[in-house]
Amino acid sequence: SLLGVVWAILQPLVMMIVFTLVFSRFAKVPTDGIPYPLFSYTALLPWTLLATAISFGVPSLVNNLNLVVKTYFPREILPIGAVGASLFDFIVASSVFAVLLLYYRVELTWMALWLPLVLILQLILILGLVLAGSALLVLYRDLRFIVPLGLQIWLYLTPVIYPITIIPEQYLTLYMLNPMAGIITAYRQIILFGQQPNLMYLGISGVEAILIFLFGYMMFKR
Repeated sequence: SLLGVVWAILQPLVMMIVFTLVFSRFAKVPTDGIPYPLFSYTALLPWTLLATAISFGVPSLVNNLNLVVKTYFPREILPIGAVGASLFDFIVASSVFAVLLLYYRVELTWMALWLPLVLILQLILILGLVLAGSALLVLYRDLRFIVPLGLQIWLYLTPVIYPITIIPEQYLTLYMLNPMAGIITAYRQIILFGQQPNLMYLGISGVEAILIFLFGYMMFKR
């Protein structure tokens, strides 16, 4: 606890170092010409936001059971508060990313104006998952064991460690049904390549994020 907000920086930083050692030194994963530390950290930041928010948001109702059953207040505050705390960690961890951009002399272009939209879509997705998960955990306590496993599998099905360009063409359409695939790809296109994000991929992720949010909110209220 003495480290305080430093924990927000350590998690993606340590993962970046490990991934760099394993996937750039040993496995030789292609990075489309981008240095692997920068390539991986660009995806690890939003992925850590997702994983942290889900890890703390899903058990938020159960962990505050006495407060929930004894006090009247909008129950949505607890999972939304967990997402807000994760967003603060995301902002803190972005300071390391800014240093990496300076070190590798990567300049943001006017395409960076797309970043708020991508972040908003990701937050909508996260809120939907957290609202649904926190409600389900009240009824099915074993869900707490499924969440870490699901996040680990989801990580490998998302272009965090590797670029989307290595996905075979015949599987790409199915692969992009993963809402985080379009979001992570958009972050890399905007920041590392100064390009407009692929609107089709981002559109798929956006529609899925909104549908998941609506479903999660209705489930939570029910």
